[in-house]
Parts: sequence; C-alpha cells; structure tokens
Amino acid sequence: MVLIGEVARRSGVSARMLRHYESLGLVRPTGRTEGGYREYSSEDIRRIFHIESLRSLGMSLREIGRALDDPGFKPSELVDDLIRQTRERIASETELLTRLRRIGAAEPAGWEDVLRIVALLQALGSESAGKRQRAALSSAEEVPVPVEALAEAALSETDPNVAGALRWALARSGDGALALLAEGLGAPVAEVRKRAVQSIAEIPDGEATALLRDALTSSDVVVRRCAALALGARGAADAVPTLIDMIVEGANDADAADALSALAGDPALADQIATRLVDRLAQGDLGSSARLRLAQALADIPGITTSRALADLSNDEDRAVALTATYILKLRDSR
Repeated sequence: MVLIGEVARRSGVSARMLRHYESLGLVRPTGRTEGGYREYSSEDIRRIFHIESLRSLGMSLREIGRALDDPGFKPSELVDDLIRQTRERIASETELLTRLRRIGAAEPAGWEDVLRIVALLQALGSESAGKRQRAALSSAEEVPVPVEALAEAALSETDPNVAGALRWALARSGDGALALLAEGLGAPVAEVRKRAVQSIAEIPDGEATALLRDALTSSDVVVRRCAALALGARGAADAVPTLIDMIVEGANDADAADALSALAGDPALADQIATRLVDRLAQGDLGSSARLRLAQALADIPGITTSRALADLSNDEDRAVALTATYILKLRDSR
C-alpha cells in the first residue's frame, strides 16, 4: 500500500487532483492508515494511469468514469465524437490563428486599431451584404482591411455589389493579394475561378498581367474569356485569338470586338488582327450569324487586309452579312 504523496510522485498527478478524483468516485483509495491517511493499492495506481491516458485523448472525467466502470461500454461512438470535437477545435483555432496573423500584418499602432480591424474582419463575414460592402469600402480608411481577408472574401462573395466593392478594395491594396487570387484560378469550383480572374483583372500591375496571360491557357472557358478582355484593355496581343473565338461563339462578342478595336490602335497589331480575322472567315465552317459578327468586328480594324475581307463579305450568300459588309465599306470610304 502506498500513501497519497508517493502516488502523486509516481503518477505525476497532484495530491489535490487525486482527492478530486476521489470526490467524483473515479478512484477510491483501498484503505486508510490509523492516522486517517489514504492508502492506494497497485490496482488503484493502475486505474489512475488509465484515467490519465484517457484524459490525454480529450475525454471528460465523466466520460472516463463511464468508460472504466460500464462493462458494456463501447468506445467506438465516443472515439468518433472525440474526432469530431477535435476537428471542430482545430478549425476554430486555425481561424483564430489566421485572424491574429492578419491583425499583426496590419501593424496596428494601438488597441483602438486592433479593435477596428477585428470589427472590419467580423463585418466581412456578416450575413448582411450591406455590412460586407461597407467593410470593403472602409479599406480606404487609416486602418485598412488586411489584404488576405479581402482576397478570401472576394473569392467567396456572391452579391455582385459587394463583389465589386471587394475588387475595388483589392485593386487599391496593390499586389499583396495576388498569391491567394492565383490559387483561386485553380480552385475546383467554377464560380471561385471566375471571381479570381475578375479580381486579378482589376489589379493594374505587371504581376497581375502575367497571371492573366497564364489564365489564357486555362481549361475554364470563362476564365480564358475574362482574361482576354482584361489583356485586350492592357494592349496585350496574346489576347487576340481568344477575343476572335469569343466573337465567333457570340460570347461577350461586343466587348471582344471593342477590345480588338482598341488593340488595332497600334499599327503594328492592326494588320495581325485583320489577318487573323480573315483566316477565321476562310475556315468555311462558320454560320451566317458568326460571319455577321466578324464583319461587324472588322469595321474598326484599319488596313487594306480588312477592306478586302469586307469586299468579299459584301458578296456573302447571307443577305444580312452582305448588306452589313457593304455598309461598313461605304463608311470606311467616306472617311
């Protein structure tokens, strides 16, 4: 038999905790000395070690008592529940760590700044679209919303007005969000990929342009088209093939034609664009509506190549195509 002090030394469990175990009925000392001191048997000590082992799994003392004293107790359900609780705790702690890192990255000058940042982060996660929008727009204030939080919010936002505010805020914040947005381009959810490329398109720097060029090879047609429109506005010739495809397919064809027109303002690109349009017409697999859209796109492309293509289209078998090409030729001649 061993006294409580020796048990505490051997087990690493304080005498106070051993008394607590006794009060709960988890461990009852086998005997007492004449002086009233608790005496523990080897079986008592073994039970203490069992209790500590189960505590290390995150079990409550009540659950431990049930596990040790109920002969019919089956641990599988409890273990599954412990796994669920642990996952929830890890998710909660991870969220807290992320929030703390964002606060630290904002370099708050004092507790007022910390509280303001926390309030903004909470507002970004609000169920109210108005609150989320105000939080995004408040990035122009003295204490900005952390850029990582803005990027994550932009990738998940479904309200178009809030999404626009978030993209505006990201564009003002510089290129700090590009790494997260680049990850969004490869997300398994199509809507997230679309939000990622739309957000990148609002950021005017060179790294964003490089990401948009990479997006032209995406397997997601929506990503490719959005990247092409943004690149066309930036004067990038890489966008021309995708813009022409958009015109042929009737997907944002008016915007694609405007982008080609802007690119054709560069004399070095104008003839390349005209040649590509003519080549697409020559493929012979186009319906009349596609030929009509290509004819309309040719209207703002200068050069002899374009004029020849329009002359050919003025004899098109489809009357609408022929009349459109003839009209465009007259307008070009009048200029």
